[in-house]
Amino acid sequence: MEVEQKQADLVHQFVLLARDARGRAAAELITHATSNPQLFAFSELLSCSHIAELKGTEHSGALDLLRLFAYGIWSDYKSNAQLLPALEPQQELKLKQLTVMTLAERYKVLPYDLLMQQLNISNVRELEDLLINDCMYSGIVRGKLDQRRRCFEVHFAAGRDLRPEQLDNMIQTLATWLGNSDSLLRTIQEKIKWADSMSELDRRHKKDVEDKAEEIRKTIKAEQEIRGQQDVYSETGALVMDYVEEDRSRPKR
Repeated sequence: MEVEQKQADLVHQFVLLARDARGRAAAELITHATSNPQLFAFSELLSCSHIAELKGTEHSGALDLLRLFAYGIWSDYKSNAQLLPALEPQQELKLKQLTVMTLAERYKVLPYDLLMQQLNISNVRELEDLLINDCMYSGIVRGKLDQRRRCFEVHFAAGRDLRPEQLDNMIQTLATWLGNSDSLLRTIQEKIKWADSMSELDRRHKKDVEDKAEEIRKTIKAEQEIRGQQDVYSETGALVMDYVEEDRSRPKR
């Protein structure tokens, strides 16, 4: 979340600067943006009117470079280097970081051989330094280096800018996800209603049982009281009879 907020703040700053930049100033702004070590999103800057005006001018190479940083990878630059401005060291590093982000979005396990080929890196030590110091520490990817298997296990990868032709697929994917979410929500609500009704039936049944149990306890208590009174009467009657019998057996004077 912190990385995303930093990206949003930086993008906003460059977009504001692009409102007043034209021609050469706009081209220089692109150089600053693509060299910034914390900026990895460029589509909003690419859509600014003054930046788009560079097309067909002497600074159109800067516009192509910005488009490469928004959507491309290192191999794209190597294939078209003669048509694009030369990269400064910070720009080279940035483009390699963007390449790692793209590969990490596509694959959960990145073999070292694939990474070295795509990044034009000749040894494992240099590759691991790039992954640790320039990718994981910057927060654009998270994962685990497996030196025994010679691969990078991806746990997280920040998203890159979407190409215009990808938007329709993204919208369709989101619409499908929203429909599935609505269906799942309705199912959950029905389950909740069913659970509530079962809970209410259980509560009523429990109350009926408790009421019947209380009624039975009262009945038993009343019967016990009646029997206790009958026992007292019986004992009193027996005492009276014993006294009468005893009185009759005494000699008369």
